Amino acid sequence: MTGDAHPRGSSTRAVAAVATEPVAGLPMTRGPVPAAPYHLGKDEGSESDTYARASHPGWRDLEVALGALEHPGRGVDSADIHVRVFGSGMAAITATLRALLRTGDTVVVPSDGYYQVRVYAHEQLASRGVTVHEIATAALGDEDVVDRALAEAPGRAVVLAETPSNPTLDVVDLPALADRCRAHGALLAVDNTTATPFGQQPLLLGADVVVASGTKSLSGHSDLLMGYSATTDSALAATIERERLHSGSVLGPFETWLAVRSLGTAGLRIQRQNTNALALARLLEAHPAVRGVRYPGLPGDPAHAVATRRMTGFGGLVAFDLPSADAFHRFVDASTLVTSATSFGGIHTTADRRARWGDQVAPGFVRLSCGIEDTIDLVADIEAALDRLA
Repeated sequence: MTGDAHPRGSSTRAVAAVATEPVAGLPMTRGPVPAAPYHLGKDEGSESDTYARASHPGWRDLEVALGALEHPGRGVDSADIHVRVFGSGMAAITATLRALLRTGDTVVVPSDGYYQVRVYAHEQLASRGVTVHEIATAALGDEDVVDRALAEAPGRAVVLAETPSNPTLDVVDLPALADRCRAHGALLAVDNTTATPFGQQPLLLGADVVVASGTKSLSGHSDLLMGYSATTDSALAATIERERLHSGSVLGPFETWLAVRSLGTAGLRIQRQNTNALALARLLEAHPAVRGVRYPGLPGDPAHAVATRRMTGFGGLVAFDLPSADAFHRFVDASTLVTSATSFGGIHTTADRRARWGDQVAPGFVRLSCGIEDTIDLVADIEAALDRLA
């Protein structure tokens, strides 16, 4: 990493990613740039910014920072990573898929990943003549399964993997999947929302493009919507950027500033969330009121072996089953630190009963998003809440 004797830690990387060159008399952190139209010059075409739907100086700061985190081995100023930010994670995913796919192409989406992506694929892409296959995340590790989906795919094929998957937290061996995709001339896109670039860098593991929701752990304060795509392919980045321009799925100026502001503390926040998640996973695994605990950091988890090889952090999400929907609500009511909310990655610990959204999980399935509370307090609170269910 830029000549360092050893890799820098997550907080050092996060702070460095949003640092600016010091200029005497100016603030250490730049403020938001809210303008939509900009002054035009007589030398037409020389302006770096003309209208904020096409370009924005705040976007560039955020995109450079995210690029440094997605590919930390090449330095903050590297031009090798092309990041484009969007108004939400869903906007980033759908714009990327539209940029990649045409009539006659094939897309593979995770059957156990974020449900709205499946809905979009079947309702929008399939109606435009794109063949849609659903494959479970764990099954993407089976070469025969992947080969069958791609062997006779007409046109271009794109495999979208979400790892760890949301909400069941299965993990894909990305280098092996990238090899299978290349063998069939397919592109590999990876949704890195749950892992974040602090947990894995898919571009270093063979992915062609990364998509993610920055609404969650990266911005981390539950106060904005944001998404992004990242790739080392400049032509692909230009196509995605043009899709952003024409669809208008842009990130607002103030949200852009909030995301840059938040990113500097992401290393600290995510490190604490990982610590809390592992401690809670161990508690849940041993508690009689709970069954079906999933966390890639647990040695007995089906995803642990792959996650240990490919990830540098296991994330802040833990999944488990309670006996019923009523048990879920009683658990939340009994806790003083856990609140019921969808989305994840914020500073507060939240729980989401995923069956209410249509995920194919049991009625009492819980996706717990660990916040940054002190670990000892969070464990004690959740243990007490669970004890009241037993």
